[in-house]
Amino acid sequence: MAISMYQASIPQFTQMLTNLSNILKKGEAFAGAKGLDSKVLAEGRLAPDMFPLTKQVQIACDLVKNGMARIAGVESPKFEDDEVTLADLQERIAKTIAFANSLKPEQINGTEAKEIKFSIQEWNFEFVGEQYLLTWVTPNFYFHVTTAYDILRHKGVEIGKTDYLGG
Repeated sequence: MAISMYQASIPQFTQMLTNLSNILKKGEAFAGAKGLDSKVLAEGRLAPDMFPLTKQVQIACDLVKNGMARIAGVESPKFEDDEVTLADLQERIAKTIAFANSLKPEQINGTEAKEIKFSIQEWNFEFVGEQYLLTWVTPNFYFHVTTAYDILRHKGVEIGKTDYLGG
């Protein structure tokens, strides 16, 4: 039996966003224990040419809300990208999880061959549903969640693989 489009997406995305939320909580605790403004963590990056933590979390959330909205054929919620603190990012994650959980399996399943077209700046993309989920949304989502984890780890937050996996 094949895994459904819903099973391959919503449960994994919501679990990883929950794990990311828990990782951010550890970042808040770390900042408090060290007497740091959590904005230092929110603005952290691994390299000068990489996005900061805030943008990594924003993009991870956008991949879920925009990606799953395209697949389901519904309007994606609009977020302002104005988060500056870890608490702001927590709110964005919570709104993203709520949206993902509002989608029903019947809205996602059966979309394997659905045509999906979108643009990002000057780039135009064309996929079918399964290809879009498996080669665009999922790997990009994990890239940005992992990078957010790595930024916090790099800044000294005591997190490990079990935090990432939700153990």
